[in-house]
Amino acid sequence: MSSRKLSALFVTTALVLAACGGDDDDATPATDAPEETGEATAEPTDEMTEDTGEMSEDTGEATEEMSEETTEATTPPTTEALAVDELVATFDANGDGTVTIGVAAAGPRDDNGYYQSLVDFAESFSADNDFAPPIVRDNIGSEEAAQAMSDLAQQGVDIMFVGASEIAEPLPDLTEAFPDIFWYCNCGAGFEELPGLAQATDWGAAIHYTAGVAMGSVMVAQGSTQSVFLGCCDLNFEREAYNATVAGMQSVDESLTMEYVATGDFPFDFDNSGNATAALTNAQSNGATLAYAYLGGALEPVGQLATEQDLAVFAAGPADICERDDGIAWTGSIVFDGGLYAAQALRLIVDGELTEGSTYQFPTEQGLNGAVLCDPSPEAEAALADAFGLLAAFDGDLMGQLGAISGEAYSGG
Repeated sequence: MSSRKLSALFVTTALVLAACGGDDDDATPATDAPEETGEATAEPTDEMTEDTGEMSEDTGEATEEMSEETTEATTPPTTEALAVDELVATFDANGDGTVTIGVAAAGPRDDNGYYQSLVDFAESFSADNDFAPPIVRDNIGSEEAAQAMSDLAQQGVDIMFVGASEIAEPLPDLTEAFPDIFWYCNCGAGFEELPGLAQATDWGAAIHYTAGVAMGSVMVAQGSTQSVFLGCCDLNFEREAYNATVAGMQSVDESLTMEYVATGDFPFDFDNSGNATAALTNAQSNGATLAYAYLGGALEPVGQLATEQDLAVFAAGPADICERDDGIAWTGSIVFDGGLYAAQALRLIVDGELTEGSTYQFPTEQGLNGAVLCDPSPEAEAALADAFGLLAAFDGDLMGQLGAISGEAYSGG
């Protein structure tokens, strides 16, 4: 759901800020990922770090490569509607006077979570501007990504939305083979920079620090100390998210704990509902009172079961969780919404601030990404606001801690 270059930049920046911060607080991750428990768990393998592509390589040389090309955001772009003529002038690759979007999604287009958010945006954006409906290919595995996106590119699309870095490996060849298409990747933790690719990224550690503060506040109110993180298969961006969540949680109360449980097949299986719900049941029997569903197609089944079992439950990705009437008692969401990011990226592209060959780094900012609580207590609301405030101020101690978490996750340490 989320490479080395962005993490390298943040790690280096964070460590510099930490040095300026002036104290000797430990900047290592709060805890290592525990061994997975229960029959539903898919065991991680030694090949995981290798097979996640660019993301697991050493982060040292990447910092210099990224420093000139990457736009470091302090505030997100405006969401003011774009004029149709601006869009056509910017994106119409084949001269037919309209704009057709292709969407390449790694998971199900109807998961009501991370994957669907980008599809929904493409559909509503196209309808609002009287463009043809987008052409969507979902459930793309990494091994079939080259053929799937090549097929999409040959159907008259002007813009290609690539939904995640997990299917980005063939982009060097595809951007050269189809140079007239505007290629945009919502690449999460990042992908190598290419002359024909525009990408938007975020910092998973910062986003998930706010997650931990929100979840920790809920657990303190519950009088509980145990929670569970339901993921795929111990991928590097999952480790970053997990360890940052624990760090945020333990900033609220050091006694709070979170167990990581893998529920999918390697690589990139966030959709195994059977394993995920079994893992949730097992976690509850071991005392967990809160679950973080870092999942795609398995998101709603976990949410439904958590509601039935009266567990607090957080979603991963979508920004609209608290407005939904889906029968699930969502406690909150950890927002990194592909549709919200794409809407702002299009404005940046039209304004010339995000071009092919460049990367835009979204800040971690309330209203854009990070933790959202659906019915927060005043205490939880204040704690969450303080967490975002520390990030906005580039607090040296916190930057050092989060930089170390990202560095460990992506270096394979």
